[in-house]
Amino acid sequence: MARSSMQKQKLLYLQKIMLQKTDESHGLTISEIKSELEGYGIKAERKSLYDDLEILQSFGLDICTVRTSTVKYYIGNRDFQTPELKLLVDAIQSSKFITRKKSLELIDKLGRLVSENESTQLRREVYVTNRVKTVNEHIYYNVDKLHNAISENKKISFRYFKWELDYTNGAKIIKTARKGGEPYRVSPWALCWDDENYYLIAFDSNAGMIKHYRVDKMEEIRLLKEERDGSEKYRDFNPARYAKSVFSMFGGEECEVKLLVDNDFIGVIADRFGSDIFIVKHDEHSFTINVNVMLSPQFYAWVFGLGGGVRIIAPEKAIMEFKDKIMQCAP
Repeated sequence: MARSSMQKQKLLYLQKIMLQKTDESHGLTISEIKSELEGYGIKAERKSLYDDLEILQSFGLDICTVRTSTVKYYIGNRDFQTPELKLLVDAIQSSKFITRKKSLELIDKLGRLVSENESTQLRREVYVTNRVKTVNEHIYYNVDKLHNAISENKKISFRYFKWELDYTNGAKIIKTARKGGEPYRVSPWALCWDDENYYLIAFDSNAGMIKHYRVDKMEEIRLLKEERDGSEKYRDFNPARYAKSVFSMFGGEECEVKLLVDNDFIGVIADRFGSDIFIVKHDEHSFTINVNVMLSPQFYAWVFGLGGGVRIIAPEKAIMEFKDKIMQCAP
Protein backbone atom coordinates (compact mmCIF):
# COMPACT_ATOMS: atom_id res chain seq x y z
CA MET A 1 0.00 0.00 0.00
CA ALA A 2 1.25 3.48 -0.86
CA ARG A 3 2.71 5.59 1.93
CA SER A 4 0.07 8.31 1.46
CA SER A 5 -2.68 5.72 1.91
CA MET A 6 -1.10 4.44 5.11
CA GLN A 7 -0.79 8.00 6.41
CA LYS A 8 -4.52 8.45 5.94
CA GLN A 9 -5.05 5.43 8.19
CA LYS A 10 -2.61 6.60 10.84
CA LEU A 11 -5.30 7.75 13.27
CA LEU A 12 -7.11 4.42 12.99
CA TYR A 13 -3.96 2.43 13.69
CA LEU A 14 -3.01 4.78 16.52
CA GLN A 15 -6.40 4.15 18.14
CA LYS A 16 -5.95 0.41 17.67
CA ILE A 17 -2.51 0.51 19.30
CA MET A 18 -3.73 2.53 22.28
CA LEU A 19 -6.72 0.24 22.86
CA GLN A 20 -4.78 -3.01 22.47
CA LYS A 21 -1.44 -2.15 24.06
CA THR A 22 -2.23 0.21 26.93
CA ASP A 23 -4.14 0.31 30.21
CA GLU A 24 -3.63 1.89 33.63
CA SER A 25 -0.68 -0.40 34.34
CA HIS A 26 0.85 -0.36 30.88
CA GLY A 27 1.55 2.93 29.11
CA LEU A 28 3.52 3.75 25.98
CA THR A 29 5.99 6.57 25.41
CA ILE A 30 5.88 8.60 22.19
CA SER A 31 8.95 6.68 20.99
CA GLU A 32 7.22 3.37 21.68
CA ILE A 33 4.09 4.56 19.88
CA LYS A 34 6.25 5.52 16.87
CA SER A 35 7.78 2.05 16.91
CA GLU A 36 4.34 0.39 17.03
CA LEU A 37 3.17 2.46 14.06
CA GLU A 38 6.27 1.55 12.10
CA GLY A 39 5.25 -2.08 12.56
CA TYR A 40 2.24 -1.22 10.38
CA GLY A 41 4.43 0.58 7.86
CA ILE A 42 3.51 4.07 9.09
CA LYS A 43 6.10 6.79 9.70
CA ALA A 44 5.18 9.51 12.21
CA GLU A 45 6.84 12.61 13.63
CA ARG A 46 6.72 13.25 17.38
CA LYS A 47 4.87 16.55 17.00
CA SER A 48 2.22 14.98 14.74
CA LEU A 49 1.65 12.23 17.31
CA TYR A 50 0.90 14.79 20.03
CA ASP A 51 -1.69 16.32 17.72
CA ASP A 52 -3.12 12.91 16.82
CA LEU A 53 -3.51 11.91 20.47
CA GLU A 54 -5.36 15.17 21.13
CA ILE A 55 -7.69 14.46 18.20
CA LEU A 56 -8.46 10.98 19.57
CA GLN A 57 -9.08 12.47 23.01
CA SER A 58 -11.48 15.07 21.60
CA PHE A 59 -13.19 12.22 19.71
CA GLY A 60 -13.96 10.57 23.07
CA LEU A 61 -11.05 8.24 23.73
CA ASP A 62 -9.97 8.56 27.38
CA ILE A 63 -6.23 9.08 26.83
CA CYS A 64 -4.38 9.60 30.09
CA THR A 65 -0.75 10.29 30.93
CA VAL A 66 1.57 9.22 33.72
CA ARG A 67 4.96 10.77 34.45
CA THR A 68 7.93 8.72 35.63
CA SER A 69 11.32 9.25 34.03
CA THR A 70 9.32 10.02 30.90
CA VAL A 71 5.71 10.58 29.88
CA LYS A 72 3.60 7.52 29.05
CA TYR A 73 0.17 7.49 27.45
CA TYR A 74 -2.58 4.98 28.13
CA ILE A 75 -6.34 4.39 27.82
CA GLY A 76 -8.21 5.06 31.06
CA ASN A 77 -11.96 4.40 31.07
CA ARG A 78 -13.41 1.93 28.57
CA ASP A 79 -16.92 0.78 27.75
CA PHE A 80 -16.28 -2.32 29.88
CA GLN A 81 -13.94 -2.59 32.85
CA THR A 82 -12.17 -5.87 33.65
CA PRO A 83 -14.33 -6.66 36.74
CA GLU A 84 -17.47 -6.24 34.61
CA LEU A 85 -16.10 -8.61 31.98
CA LYS A 86 -15.26 -11.16 34.67
CA LEU A 87 -18.92 -11.15 35.68
CA LEU A 88 -19.93 -11.78 32.06
CA VAL A 89 -17.34 -14.56 31.74
CA ASP A 90 -18.69 -16.18 34.90
CA ALA A 91 -22.22 -16.09 33.48
CA ILE A 92 -21.03 -17.72 30.25
CA GLN A 93 -19.17 -20.45 32.13
CA SER A 94 -22.14 -21.32 34.31
CA SER A 95 -24.62 -21.54 31.45
CA LYS A 96 -25.31 -25.11 30.41
CA PHE A 97 -27.12 -24.02 27.27
CA ILE A 98 -23.89 -22.47 25.88
CA THR A 99 -21.62 -25.16 24.43
CA ARG A 100 -17.97 -25.47 25.45
CA LYS A 101 -16.86 -24.32 21.98
CA LYS A 102 -19.10 -21.26 21.98
CA SER A 103 -18.12 -20.46 25.58
CA LEU A 104 -14.47 -20.18 24.58
CA GLU A 105 -15.38 -18.12 21.50
CA LEU A 106 -17.46 -15.66 23.52
CA ILE A 107 -14.81 -15.34 26.22
CA ASP A 108 -12.19 -14.63 23.55
CA LYS A 109 -14.40 -11.88 22.08
CA LEU A 110 -14.89 -10.34 25.52
CA GLY A 111 -11.11 -10.28 25.91
CA ARG A 112 -10.87 -7.96 22.91
CA LEU A 113 -12.77 -5.27 24.81
CA VAL A 114 -9.75 -4.63 27.06
CA SER A 115 -6.01 -4.30 26.49
CA GLU A 116 -3.91 -7.33 25.60
CA ASN A 117 -2.42 -7.35 29.11
CA GLU A 118 -5.82 -7.26 30.80
CA SER A 119 -7.12 -9.84 28.34
CA THR A 120 -4.30 -12.20 29.36
CA GLN A 121 -5.23 -11.66 32.98
CA LEU A 122 -8.84 -12.41 32.13
CA ARG A 123 -7.94 -15.63 30.32
CA ARG A 124 -5.78 -16.81 33.21
CA GLU A 125 -8.82 -16.66 35.44
CA VAL A 126 -11.02 -18.29 32.82
CA TYR A 127 -11.50 -22.03 32.78
CA VAL A 128 -14.35 -24.09 31.42
CA THR A 129 -15.07 -26.67 34.08
CA ASN A 130 -16.43 -30.16 33.65
CA ARG A 131 -19.93 -28.96 34.39
CA VAL A 132 -22.52 -30.26 31.95
CA LYS A 133 -22.61 -28.26 28.72
CA THR A 134 -25.10 -28.65 25.91
CA VAL A 135 -23.89 -30.20 22.65
CA ASN A 136 -26.42 -28.40 20.46
CA GLU A 137 -24.46 -25.76 18.52
CA HIS A 138 -27.69 -24.44 16.96
CA ILE A 139 -29.14 -23.16 20.22
CA TYR A 140 -28.04 -19.57 19.54
CA TYR A 141 -30.01 -19.55 16.28
CA ASN A 142 -32.89 -21.29 18.03
CA VAL A 143 -33.10 -18.52 20.61
CA ASP A 144 -33.08 -15.90 17.86
CA LYS A 145 -35.86 -17.68 15.95
CA LEU A 146 -37.98 -17.98 19.08
CA HIS A 147 -37.58 -14.27 19.88
CA ASN A 148 -38.62 -13.47 16.31
CA ALA A 149 -41.67 -15.69 16.56
CA ILE A 150 -42.73 -14.03 19.81
CA SER A 151 -42.23 -10.51 18.44
CA GLU A 152 -44.06 -11.38 15.20
CA ASN A 153 -46.91 -13.11 17.06
CA LYS A 154 -46.48 -16.38 15.13
CA LYS A 155 -46.83 -20.06 16.00
CA ILE A 156 -43.83 -22.34 15.53
CA SER A 157 -43.16 -25.97 14.69
CA PHE A 158 -40.13 -27.98 15.79
CA ARG A 159 -38.84 -31.47 16.44
CA TYR A 160 -38.22 -32.33 20.08
CA PHE A 161 -35.64 -34.83 21.33
CA LYS A 162 -35.05 -36.97 24.39
CA TRP A 163 -32.27 -39.20 25.76
CA GLU A 164 -32.51 -42.99 25.68
CA LEU A 165 -30.28 -45.87 26.72
CA ASP A 166 -28.72 -48.02 23.98
CA TYR A 167 -27.05 -51.37 24.82
CA THR A 168 -26.44 -52.29 21.17
CA ASN A 169 -22.69 -51.69 21.30
CA GLY A 170 -21.97 -51.30 24.99
CA ALA A 171 -23.92 -48.99 27.25
CA LYS A 172 -24.33 -45.47 25.89
CA ILE A 173 -26.79 -42.62 25.80
CA ILE A 174 -28.36 -41.71 22.46
CA LYS A 175 -30.65 -38.91 21.32
CA THR A 176 -34.00 -39.80 19.72
CA ALA A 177 -36.90 -37.72 18.47
CA ARG A 178 -40.08 -37.60 20.54
CA LYS A 179 -43.43 -38.49 18.96
CA GLY A 180 -41.60 -40.48 16.30
CA GLY A 181 -40.16 -37.29 14.85
CA GLU A 182 -43.57 -35.69 14.29
CA PRO A 183 -43.27 -31.88 14.57
CA TYR A 184 -44.63 -30.08 17.61
CA ARG A 185 -46.84 -27.03 16.94
CA VAL A 186 -47.14 -24.46 19.73
CA SER A 187 -47.60 -20.76 20.40
CA PRO A 188 -44.40 -19.33 21.96
CA TRP A 189 -44.93 -16.72 24.69
CA ALA A 190 -41.72 -16.37 26.68
CA LEU A 191 -38.15 -17.61 27.15
CA CYS A 192 -37.04 -18.55 30.64
CA TRP A 193 -33.43 -19.01 31.74
CA ASP A 194 -33.47 -21.18 34.84
CA ASP A 195 -31.18 -23.79 36.40
CA GLU A 196 -28.54 -22.87 33.76
CA ASN A 197 -30.86 -23.87 30.90
CA TYR A 198 -33.03 -22.00 28.42
CA TYR A 199 -36.71 -22.96 28.33
CA LEU A 200 -39.49 -21.96 25.98
CA ILE A 201 -42.81 -21.23 27.67
CA ALA A 202 -45.52 -21.94 25.11
CA PHE A 203 -49.23 -22.65 24.75
CA ASP A 204 -50.19 -26.08 23.42
CA SER A 205 -53.51 -25.66 21.61
CA ASN A 206 -54.28 -29.39 21.51
CA ALA A 207 -53.75 -29.81 25.25
CA GLY A 208 -55.21 -26.39 26.03
CA MET A 209 -52.45 -25.58 28.49
CA ILE A 210 -49.10 -23.84 29.05
CA LYS A 211 -46.06 -26.11 28.66
CA HIS A 212 -42.26 -25.68 28.73
CA TYR A 213 -39.58 -27.06 26.41
CA ARG A 214 -35.78 -27.19 26.70
CA VAL A 215 -34.45 -24.99 23.88
CA ASP A 216 -31.29 -27.09 23.43
CA LYS A 217 -33.51 -30.12 22.70
CA MET A 218 -35.43 -28.31 19.96
CA GLU A 219 -34.38 -28.64 16.32
CA GLU A 220 -35.71 -27.56 12.92
CA ILE A 221 -37.63 -24.62 14.38
CA ARG A 222 -39.88 -22.96 11.81
CA LEU A 223 -42.10 -19.89 12.04
CA LEU A 224 -45.61 -20.63 10.81
CA LYS A 225 -48.03 -18.28 9.13
CA GLU A 226 -50.64 -18.80 11.84
CA GLU A 227 -50.85 -16.25 14.63
CA ARG A 228 -50.36 -17.38 18.22
CA ASP A 229 -53.23 -18.43 20.43
CA GLY A 230 -53.51 -18.89 24.18
CA SER A 231 -53.34 -15.19 25.03
CA GLU A 232 -56.14 -15.60 27.59
CA LYS A 233 -54.21 -18.36 29.36
CA TYR A 234 -50.94 -16.44 29.25
CA ARG A 235 -52.50 -13.20 30.48
CA ASP A 236 -52.94 -14.73 33.95
CA PHE A 237 -49.69 -16.70 33.74
CA ASN A 238 -46.73 -15.83 35.98
CA PRO A 239 -43.48 -17.08 34.33
CA ALA A 240 -41.39 -16.46 37.46
CA ARG A 241 -43.76 -18.42 39.69
CA TYR A 242 -44.01 -21.19 37.12
CA ALA A 243 -40.22 -21.49 36.85
CA LYS A 244 -39.86 -21.58 40.62
CA SER A 245 -42.37 -24.40 40.92
CA VAL A 246 -40.92 -26.51 38.07
CA PHE A 247 -37.15 -25.98 38.22
CA SER A 248 -34.75 -26.06 41.16
CA MET A 249 -31.10 -25.52 42.02
CA PHE A 250 -28.98 -27.85 44.14
CA GLY A 251 -26.61 -26.63 46.87
CA GLY A 252 -24.75 -28.22 49.76
CA GLU A 253 -21.76 -30.45 50.50
CA GLU A 254 -20.24 -31.94 47.34
CA CYS A 255 -19.90 -35.72 47.34
CA GLU A 256 -19.48 -38.56 44.84
CA VAL A 257 -22.48 -40.86 44.98
CA LYS A 258 -23.30 -44.12 43.23
CA LEU A 259 -26.82 -44.34 41.86
CA LEU A 260 -28.77 -47.40 40.73
CA VAL A 261 -31.09 -46.27 37.95
CA ASP A 262 -33.95 -47.95 36.10
CA ASN A 263 -33.45 -47.86 32.34
CA ASP A 264 -36.65 -45.85 31.87
CA PHE A 265 -35.05 -42.95 33.77
CA ILE A 266 -32.11 -42.49 31.40
CA GLY A 267 -33.60 -39.23 30.12
CA VAL A 268 -33.80 -37.83 33.64
CA ILE A 269 -30.16 -38.76 34.25
CA ALA A 270 -28.93 -37.30 30.94
CA ASP A 271 -30.77 -34.04 31.61
CA ARG A 272 -29.25 -33.69 35.07
CA PHE A 273 -25.70 -34.97 34.53
CA GLY A 274 -25.13 -34.89 30.76
CA SER A 275 -25.03 -37.49 28.00
CA ASP A 276 -21.29 -38.26 28.26
CA ILE A 277 -21.36 -39.83 31.72
CA PHE A 278 -19.93 -43.33 32.24
CA ILE A 279 -22.68 -45.89 32.84
CA VAL A 280 -22.39 -49.54 33.86
CA LYS A 281 -25.06 -52.12 33.10
CA HIS A 282 -26.42 -53.61 36.34
CA ASP A 283 -29.00 -55.99 34.87
CA GLU A 284 -31.51 -56.03 32.02
CA HIS A 285 -33.59 -53.34 33.69
CA SER A 286 -31.11 -50.99 35.35
CA PHE A 287 -27.62 -49.45 35.34
CA THR A 288 -25.31 -47.64 37.76
CA ILE A 289 -23.49 -44.31 37.56
CA ASN A 290 -21.03 -42.44 39.77
CA VAL A 291 -21.64 -38.70 39.88
CA ASN A 292 -20.62 -35.71 41.97
CA VAL A 293 -23.61 -34.04 43.59
CA MET A 294 -24.38 -31.60 46.36
CA LEU A 295 -25.80 -33.48 49.35
CA SER A 296 -28.70 -31.20 50.07
CA PRO A 297 -32.43 -31.44 50.84
CA GLN A 298 -33.06 -30.59 47.17
CA PHE A 299 -30.94 -33.53 45.98
CA TYR A 300 -32.68 -35.97 48.31
CA ALA A 301 -36.05 -34.56 47.28
CA TRP A 302 -35.07 -35.08 43.64
CA VAL A 303 -34.22 -38.75 44.30
CA PHE A 304 -37.39 -39.26 46.36
CA GLY A 305 -39.52 -37.60 43.68
CA LEU A 306 -38.43 -40.20 41.12
CA GLY A 307 -40.38 -42.85 43.04
CA GLY A 308 -37.67 -45.50 43.32
CA GLY A 309 -36.49 -45.14 39.74
CA VAL A 310 -33.20 -43.77 41.09
CA ARG A 311 -31.68 -45.19 44.28
CA ILE A 312 -28.60 -44.16 46.25
CA ILE A 313 -26.35 -47.19 46.86
CA ALA A 314 -23.14 -45.43 48.02
CA PRO A 315 -21.64 -43.89 50.06
CA GLU A 316 -23.19 -44.96 53.36
CA LYS A 317 -23.31 -41.35 54.54
CA ALA A 318 -25.60 -40.35 51.69
CA ILE A 319 -27.80 -43.41 52.22
CA MET A 320 -28.23 -42.67 55.94
CA GLU A 321 -28.90 -38.97 55.33
CA PHE A 322 -31.52 -39.88 52.73
CA LYS A 323 -33.23 -42.25 55.17
CA ASP A 324 -33.15 -39.58 57.88
CA LYS A 325 -34.80 -37.07 55.52
CA ILE A 326 -37.56 -39.59 54.76
CA MET A 327 -38.08 -40.29 58.48
CA GLN A 328 -38.33 -36.58 59.16
CA CYS A 329 -41.30 -36.45 56.81
CA ALA A 330 -43.11 -39.25 58.63
CA PRO A 331 -45.61 -38.36 61.43
